[in-house]
Amino acid sequence: MRIRSTTGQDLDVFVDTVHTAFGRFPETPVDGGGLWWSALDMDRGLLALTADGRPVGTAATHSFELTLPGQALVPAAGVPAVGVLPSHRRQGVLSAMMRHQLTELRAGGDFLAVLLASQAPIYGRFGYGPATYTTRLTVPRHQAAFAHPRAQAATGSDSGRGGGIGSGGTCSGTVEVLRRADCGDVLEDVYDRYRRAQPGALSRPRHWWATRAGQPPVSPAPRHIAVHRDTDGVPDGYASYAIESGTLTVDETVTTDDAVFTALARFVLAHDLVSQVVFKHVPPGHPLRWQLADFRAGQVSDDTDWLWVRLLDVPRALTARGWCADGELVIDVDDPFLGEHGRYLLAVRDGKAECAPTDREPDLSLDIQDLGAIYLGGTAPSTLVRAGHIRAHHPDAVPLADAVFRAERPPHCLHEF
Repeated sequence: MRIRSTTGQDLDVFVDTVHTAFGRFPETPVDGGGLWWSALDMDRGLLALTADGRPVGTAATHSFELTLPGQALVPAAGVPAVGVLPSHRRQGVLSAMMRHQLTELRAGGDFLAVLLASQAPIYGRFGYGPATYTTRLTVPRHQAAFAHPRAQAATGSDSGRGGGIGSGGTCSGTVEVLRRADCGDVLEDVYDRYRRAQPGALSRPRHWWATRAGQPPVSPAPRHIAVHRDTDGVPDGYASYAIESGTLTVDETVTTDDAVFTALARFVLAHDLVSQVVFKHVPPGHPLRWQLADFRAGQVSDDTDWLWVRLLDVPRALTARGWCADGELVIDVDDPFLGEHGRYLLAVRDGKAECAPTDREPDLSLDIQDLGAIYLGGTAPSTLVRAGHIRAHHPDAVPLADAVFRAERPPHCLHEF
């Protein structure tokens, strides 16, 4: 078996191979684009070939920006379309492709890779850890009444547009409904402003919107778009939705302002002629269930991982993000898949970090996949200590690690690739 990079001439072979690996057939092209593979960068793909040249495995790479805690924007290699033909599984093809890809990414200057895992047990062994989470929330229409915010009742004041945390009360502005085909520029602009402020969010490069290559609302699938505008008429949030068989399904609600999210949620929950509203991607810890008069009306399902993170250069990755607490930690990091091991002093001051190799005794010992899981602040180090994955060498290390790795807001990723 050999592994080689792809070119534009390999697109058809690549697409056929990955579909066969998943037991599917390529979709029929539709007017307006929308085929996911039209966003592929074929100069960054891989094909695994048998000795006689037959393709048996695929892996691709997208060029994204990832927003880190502290609103740092860094390049991240997004890894989609990973598949091996059923006839060649459990023969080392996937491991060989993953090792080849990680080596190439590092050689090209990448220090982070991210993916969406089709199966959770697969990618941990390659050093990826689940770093963001998402929840599906279903609200029956007849239980969609909102409670009056008690903080407003207590103070007798209107919190208004607070701009995020704690601002889920009254929101000035308007909501209008547009068709997806009529508001592409609005979606692109609002999403780009959102992803720059939201830890864990990925960019949607221009060619994704131009080719309409993703999931709704990027794709040409028919959707209604509820656009929220502030008091100056500037769009500052949207909800993409469709109605089928009495269920209104919200693909995504995009805003960093809790009050705008609430205004959009109120809008869809007040929609006539639907029996329930499904929010497909609700961030962890979101207050929407608490805002309902009936707490149990918000039915949680598909509470699951989303973006998985793999660090390729520990010092570069740790110095790239922002930090919420000062402190020093010595972390002992094992990377069994790449056969590497390192011990680093992480020193955080005033939101910035320095990270360098050290011989000091470790505070924490962890696997590279566990470092990926805690990197964006979505998983507390103490959780993995309690799970038996991270070893704390003294009791003070755990609360310090939790404080240091915490993000200013829970990381969340909406982009599907």
